[in-house]
Amino acid sequence: MKYVNVESVEAGELLGKTIYSGNGTVLLSAGVQLTVFMVNTLKRIGVTMLYIQDEAYKDVDTEDILDEATKKAVINEMSVTLDSIRSGKDWSPKKVAISIDKLLNDVLNGRELLVQLTDIRTKDNAQYVHAMNVCLLSSVIGLNLGLNYVQLKDLAVGALLHDIGKVGEPPGSGSAANSSLHHTWKGFELIKSKREFNLLVAHTALQHHEHVDGTGLPRGILGKDIHLFAKIVSAANTYDNLINGLSDRRLLPHEACEEMMAMSGTKLDRDILIEFNRSVSVYPNGTAVRLSTKETGVIVRQHRGLPGRPVIRVARGSTRYDLDVIEVDLAQHTTVFIEAVLM
Repeated sequence: MKYVNVESVEAGELLGKTIYSGNGTVLLSAGVQLTVFMVNTLKRIGVTMLYIQDEAYKDVDTEDILDEATKKAVINEMSVTLDSIRSGKDWSPKKVAISIDKLLNDVLNGRELLVQLTDIRTKDNAQYVHAMNVCLLSSVIGLNLGLNYVQLKDLAVGALLHDIGKVGEPPGSGSAANSSLHHTWKGFELIKSKREFNLLVAHTALQHHEHVDGTGLPRGILGKDIHLFAKIVSAANTYDNLINGLSDRRLLPHEACEEMMAMSGTKLDRDILIEFNRSVSVYPNGTAVRLSTKETGVIVRQHRGLPGRPVIRVARGSTRYDLDVIEVDLAQHTTVFIEAVLM
């Protein structure tokens, strides 16, 4: 599969990964042949990137930590939970916890994989996919930091529900400018009202916009007073916002990682950032790149512990009749670098 910009997709190509609606149901299944109408609809509903099947890269696996059933369950539960809060109805901590158990089971089984946040977003599902991605990345970081299962579950619940206080908040309401109205306070109260959850879960939602230098919201507390879970969720939330345009602009994964490293010791915790960089795929599988040799290719495999040095499949030759397809392992070819990502 290849990970491409929707603007480059042509009718007749086959979709590589399933697209989900806001309630977790399938919008378009992997393998469907895309039509002009489908492509235009994807653009209209806010899709910018997607996976396309390609015969030359049919063996390339996206290496998702979460399986499709888990993604569907988590997205659906977030949809039900937020819809209940939006309408003033009660919501079920037990059902949230069940979806978290499914997610953590996948995380534990895929502990050797790097996180690749490449699920296809629409305007309809973006809020739920964001919550799932922050939960996934936070859980992986927590696992790598040595948290036990009980701690991981509290962290994962707090990460999944970190933005629950935004429900019903009108876009551009300006709550960030007034700490007493910040969505983290509402999220804290909503979670705290559920006795089934550890109070740490509520504090994770409350503190995930705090900065280690004391310039964050809602209380402006220093890093020593910010709980570990909130520091983890802050890093995961920042990354997903950066790569999906929920901040000022949409960055490529390697650009987002560089920007986050510049926040070390100010907005983000240095030790968490070190573990974050060990956990996330800088160049996701299926991404087209140009090397310092001026050759172009596609990322086909990752190295655990060396996220910036993946394996790239390159076609060499002067014509299409004498092409020699090789794989360049950047962990072995230490003088070769990725010069640019091609979208």
